[in-house]
Amino acid sequence: MSPWNTVESLDFRGPLAVTKAATVVLDAHGRVIGWSPAAEALLGYRADEVMGRPVEALLAKPLGGGGGLWSGDRPTPATVRSEVIEVRRGDGGTMPLAATTCSLGDGAEGPAWVLVAAELEAERKWETAQSLLRGLATQSPIGLAIYDASLRLAWANAACSEALEGPLANSVGSSPDELYPDGKVVSEGHPSSLEAVMRQVLETGEPVIDLHFRGRPPSDPDRDHIWSCSYYRLLDARGQPLGVCEDAFDITDRYRAQQRLALLVRAGGAIGTTLDVWATAREVAEVTVPEFADAVAVDLVEEVLDGEELTAETAAGQPLVRVAHRVRVDREGAHEVLHRGPSARERVEYHPSSPQARSLAYGRSLVDDAPGAADVPEVPDAHCRLVVRLRAGGATLGVVTFLRSRTPADFDRDEIGLAEELAARTAVCLDNSRRYTRERVAAITLQRSLLPRTVPEQTGVEAAFRYLPADNLSGVGGDWFDVIPLSGCRIGLVVGDVVGRGLSAAATMGRLRTTVRALALLDLPPDELLARLDDLVGQAAKDWAAVHGSAPPGTPTSGGIDADEAVGVTCLYAVYDPVSGRCTVARAGHLPPAVARPDAPVDFPDLPAGPPLGLGGLPFETTEVELPEGTLLALFTDGLVQSPDRDMAAGLERIRETLSERGDSLELLCDRALATLVPDGSPADDAALLLVRTRKLGEGQVAEWTLPADPAAVGKARSVVTRQLGEWGLAALDFTTELVVSELVTNAIRYASGPIRLRLIRDRAFLIEVSDTGHTSPHLRYAASDDEGGRGLFIVTQLVQRWGTRYTSEGKTIWTEQARPEPEEPSLGQVA
Repeated sequence: MSPWNTVESLDFRGPLAVTKAATVVLDAHGRVIGWSPAAEALLGYRADEVMGRPVEALLAKPLGGGGGLWSGDRPTPATVRSEVIEVRRGDGGTMPLAATTCSLGDGAEGPAWVLVAAELEAERKWETAQSLLRGLATQSPIGLAIYDASLRLAWANAACSEALEGPLANSVGSSPDELYPDGKVVSEGHPSSLEAVMRQVLETGEPVIDLHFRGRPPSDPDRDHIWSCSYYRLLDARGQPLGVCEDAFDITDRYRAQQRLALLVRAGGAIGTTLDVWATAREVAEVTVPEFADAVAVDLVEEVLDGEELTAETAAGQPLVRVAHRVRVDREGAHEVLHRGPSARERVEYHPSSPQARSLAYGRSLVDDAPGAADVPEVPDAHCRLVVRLRAGGATLGVVTFLRSRTPADFDRDEIGLAEELAARTAVCLDNSRRYTRERVAAITLQRSLLPRTVPEQTGVEAAFRYLPADNLSGVGGDWFDVIPLSGCRIGLVVGDVVGRGLSAAATMGRLRTTVRALALLDLPPDELLARLDDLVGQAAKDWAAVHGSAPPGTPTSGGIDADEAVGVTCLYAVYDPVSGRCTVARAGHLPPAVARPDAPVDFPDLPAGPPLGLGGLPFETTEVELPEGTLLALFTDGLVQSPDRDMAAGLERIRETLSERGDSLELLCDRALATLVPDGSPADDAALLLVRTRKLGEGQVAEWTLPADPAAVGKARSVVTRQLGEWGLAALDFTTELVVSELVTNAIRYASGPIRLRLIRDRAFLIEVSDTGHTSPHLRYAASDDEGGRGLFIVTQLVQRWGTRYTSEGKTIWTEQARPEPEEPSLGQVA
């Protein structure tokens, strides 16, 4: 026998139905007077073999009590009796049958009877199927409903009727959209209403399985429920559509658990994507509204924002700062983000009896149903509030407040647990951001303390600068620049870029800047300065390797420390002389400067690059360029011109375009360059820019003479100097100047050969320079009382503020500097 639940064997007639069962008609004496074809097929007897025979002859065993079928226990008229009988088959076997007998009425000899029989097994299966149908209709937790061809409710089982509330007759004839007016299909890829889904099933015959529908049943109108619904078309015996059957199971609890898990998963990927406290707080608000709450406010202690250390008592009794705030504005989930940022700190102070204050004090999550409007004024109709403390590493960071207004249900136990889990994850991310902020502030503070805060005012150049540290993800770098006053009114210009990030890079930058400044004050030419710097960096790397192992420079160790971050540093050093208008430049792997001469296009001079510092092996070369007065010189690092979305060539072209407006002030040009090259103000790498506009000293500020190497030239030197001081109105310096010039010229004649050059420069200070062809540096010593010489240079140092020696390819220059007497008379070419 085929299974009864297959389409081929589907037959709703019972085994004892007259059209299917074996039917036997008996007279009043129990003789067979009627034998149906089904009886012949079931028992194997032809009608002529059994007609007229007593029915007892067909029984394999007598009925209970041993009497015949009609001996005293016949059913009374108008009654039906069912029993199990065992009969003999025509092939000699026996078969149990389910039999039903009933009276056909009284005849002349008594009533006639009809006996209907079927296989006992078939009867048992049919009874099982009937029990299943009764269970589905009365006991099943799955709601079953039948909608007719007009999609009106025709029938519903008990589970569906309970959700509809009230007698089923009140709902029969209603459409699904009338039964659930606020319902909505939440599964993707389907129409938004149930009626549209059913119509699609009715028209196409394609079933819809496990469709999720959200609505409020009449039995629970204040709470959203979620059902898993399936729909299939019903056909009549001719194959014509009769309607649609719906089976629905309430999965609200399971769906909400899945949604809570999904929210946690989404929060894990969306919260803490940056190391910025403000961004992390905004991410919490974006994840939880409107999926979890209708409004949220994140309030933190100020120490978190500033990266300061926290203690267990940090949040006690002090105002908090509202860092993030998000509000749902309609049922569909549209929202308004109330922006907060570091520039506008909104402080909130909670009353000691408020849930926020109590949550901070006792560390418990609190729920109340009367929040009022003080927490979030934009949600005055909130009916439920959940406050959860943010805590990490044993310290309290703040609180997060969730509000519900449009969502009718209050926060339940599972949702409180979800909020606490979200708060715990958020607190860890916020604490990581706080720690990073602390380290970044320390690194930036160190970095800025090592960079020049102002550019010293110089007669020879006008200068302006900008410095932007890398964005939060990259960390602080080691770019630096400097403007160094040198002897003879010359100016040293430096820009460099340290490999690496963080405190170590900033410290390396400080070491290099100090070293460059010290070497520059020795009046070394640019190529020699870079060569000495290269030697120092290379030696430092060797010393490091001797202590920490044989790792090559720049190789990270197991502790995460580079062998020496100074290795690979790029640097450019230039010296500008405002007397000659010449600029001497050398570079160690750094980008060339941009030069914008008056009435000439901006170009990048072709300078020998040289290797980065610490690599060694190649010499550095110096290039001398003529810079007319008013020339713009731009020194910069690669972080200004290169970014992930822009190559170096495009950045250099933008520098060229910016400097084309060379008539603007340097401050304006700096601002324009940053706005063009770093519009968001957060470069991927540190960006340094140093702009210089050259000036030249006027003829009235410099006087120069060439003297022979003859002792008689000393007197001439004193004479021309005295005369020049009178012309400049500096007669007050006659005495000291004559002594200094006499001593320096005398030393040049005595210890050198060839012509002697004497130069006076009238700047903010008064400078004397004596140049000769010798390369021997004068030595300052203290002469004994009986020494005949050796006092001259000592006397000079007592009369001047500063003095020094610088070397050139032709020899050396000894220079001195004296303060100009007050009041100082303005002169041509001097900057007031």
